[in-house]
Amino acid sequence: MIEINEELKKLIEENPLAFATVDEAGKPNVIGVAYVKVVSKNQILITDNYMKQTKENLEKNNNVCLAVWDKDWNGYKLVGTAEYFTGGKWKKFVEKMPENKGLPAKGAILITVSELIKLA
Repeated sequence: MIEINEELKKLIEENPLAFATVDEAGKPNVIGVAYVKVVSKNQILITDNYMKQTKENLEKNNNVCLAVWDKDWNGYKLVGTAEYFTGGKWKKFVEKMPENKGLPAKGAILITVSELIKLA
Protein backbone atom coordinates (compact mmCIF):
# COMPACT_ATOMS: atom_id res chain seq x y z
CA MET A 1 0.00 0.00 0.00
CA ILE A 2 1.17 3.51 -0.85
CA GLU A 3 1.86 5.76 2.12
CA ILE A 4 1.90 9.54 2.01
CA ASN A 5 4.56 10.59 4.52
CA GLU A 6 4.70 13.94 6.35
CA GLU A 7 7.11 15.46 3.82
CA LEU A 8 4.83 14.60 0.89
CA LYS A 9 1.75 15.72 2.85
CA LYS A 10 3.33 19.12 3.36
CA LEU A 11 4.24 19.35 -0.34
CA ILE A 12 0.66 18.46 -1.35
CA GLU A 13 -1.08 20.79 1.08
CA GLU A 14 1.21 23.79 0.52
CA ASN A 15 1.48 23.83 -3.29
CA PRO A 16 -0.94 23.88 -6.22
CA LEU A 17 -1.37 20.53 -7.99
CA ALA A 18 -2.02 19.62 -11.61
CA PHE A 19 -5.11 17.35 -11.67
CA ALA A 20 -5.63 15.25 -14.82
CA THR A 21 -8.69 13.29 -15.90
CA VAL A 22 -9.70 11.58 -19.14
CA ASP A 23 -13.08 11.43 -20.86
CA GLU A 24 -14.67 8.31 -22.32
CA ALA A 25 -12.96 8.92 -25.68
CA GLY A 26 -9.53 9.20 -24.06
CA LYS A 27 -9.30 12.99 -24.41
CA PRO A 28 -7.30 14.37 -21.45
CA ASN A 29 -8.18 17.35 -19.29
CA VAL A 30 -5.90 18.99 -16.73
CA ILE A 31 -6.64 21.72 -14.21
CA GLY A 32 -4.83 23.36 -11.33
CA VAL A 33 -6.17 22.74 -7.82
CA ALA A 34 -5.10 24.36 -4.58
CA TYR A 35 -7.57 23.33 -1.86
CA VAL A 36 -6.25 19.85 -1.23
CA LYS A 37 -6.01 17.93 2.05
CA VAL A 38 -4.36 14.60 2.83
CA VAL A 39 -7.03 12.72 4.82
CA SER A 40 -5.34 9.33 5.28
CA LYS A 41 -2.06 7.56 4.48
CA ASN A 42 -3.17 7.02 0.87
CA GLN A 43 -6.09 9.40 0.30
CA ILE A 44 -6.33 13.01 -0.81
CA LEU A 45 -9.43 15.21 -0.75
CA ILE A 46 -9.95 17.92 -3.38
CA THR A 47 -12.67 20.58 -3.33
CA ASP A 48 -14.80 21.12 -6.44
CA ASN A 49 -15.56 24.82 -6.49
CA TYR A 50 -15.78 25.45 -10.24
CA MET A 51 -15.12 22.15 -12.02
CA LYS A 52 -17.15 21.21 -15.09
CA GLN A 53 -15.14 19.03 -17.47
CA THR A 54 -13.31 17.33 -14.60
CA LYS A 55 -16.59 16.34 -12.94
CA GLU A 56 -18.01 15.09 -16.25
CA ASN A 57 -14.86 13.04 -16.87
CA LEU A 58 -14.98 11.48 -13.39
CA GLU A 59 -18.54 10.30 -14.05
CA LYS A 60 -17.24 8.28 -17.03
CA ASN A 61 -13.71 7.34 -15.92
CA ASN A 62 -12.47 7.54 -12.34
CA ASN A 63 -8.76 7.09 -13.15
CA VAL A 64 -6.81 10.22 -12.26
CA CYS A 65 -3.28 11.58 -12.07
CA LEU A 66 -1.91 14.47 -10.06
CA ALA A 67 1.46 16.18 -10.10
CA VAL A 68 2.84 18.39 -7.35
CA TRP A 69 6.20 20.13 -7.05
CA ASP A 70 7.84 22.95 -5.17
CA LYS A 71 9.78 25.97 -6.48
CA ASP A 72 12.95 23.84 -6.54
CA TRP A 73 11.24 21.29 -8.84
CA ASN A 74 11.09 18.57 -6.19
CA GLY A 75 7.87 16.68 -6.65
CA TYR A 76 5.76 13.62 -7.28
CA LYS A 77 3.25 12.16 -9.68
CA LEU A 78 0.32 10.51 -7.88
CA VAL A 79 -1.83 7.98 -9.75
CA GLY A 80 -5.12 6.70 -8.41
CA THR A 81 -8.88 6.53 -8.57
CA ALA A 82 -11.42 9.18 -7.62
CA GLU A 83 -14.84 9.19 -6.05
CA TYR A 84 -17.06 12.31 -6.24
CA PHE A 85 -19.31 13.28 -3.32
CA THR A 86 -22.16 15.79 -3.33
CA GLY A 87 -23.18 14.97 0.24
CA GLY A 88 -22.01 13.16 3.34
CA LYS A 89 -18.90 13.51 5.49
CA TRP A 90 -16.47 14.47 2.71
CA LYS A 91 -18.75 17.18 1.33
CA LYS A 92 -19.19 18.57 4.86
CA PHE A 93 -15.41 18.42 5.34
CA VAL A 94 -14.70 20.65 2.31
CA GLU A 95 -17.52 23.03 3.24
CA LYS A 96 -15.84 23.60 6.62
CA MET A 97 -12.34 24.16 5.23
CA PRO A 98 -11.30 27.80 5.88
CA GLU A 99 -9.84 27.98 2.35
CA ASN A 100 -13.33 27.46 0.90
CA LYS A 101 -14.98 30.31 2.82
CA GLY A 102 -17.12 32.26 0.36
CA LEU A 103 -16.70 29.63 -2.37
CA PRO A 104 -19.42 27.22 -3.54
CA ALA A 105 -17.76 23.91 -2.45
CA LYS A 106 -20.07 22.06 -4.86
CA GLY A 107 -18.47 18.69 -4.21
CA ALA A 108 -15.60 16.72 -2.74
CA ILE A 109 -13.31 14.41 -4.69
CA LEU A 110 -11.67 11.65 -2.69
CA ILE A 111 -8.64 10.21 -4.45
CA THR A 112 -7.17 6.89 -3.38
CA VAL A 113 -3.53 6.91 -4.44
CA SER A 114 -2.23 3.61 -5.83
CA GLU A 115 1.11 4.77 -7.24
CA LEU A 116 3.69 7.42 -6.29
CA ILE A 117 6.42 8.38 -8.73
CA LYS A 118 9.18 10.84 -7.80
CA LEU A 119 9.65 13.50 -10.46
CA ALA A 120 13.23 13.59 -11.73
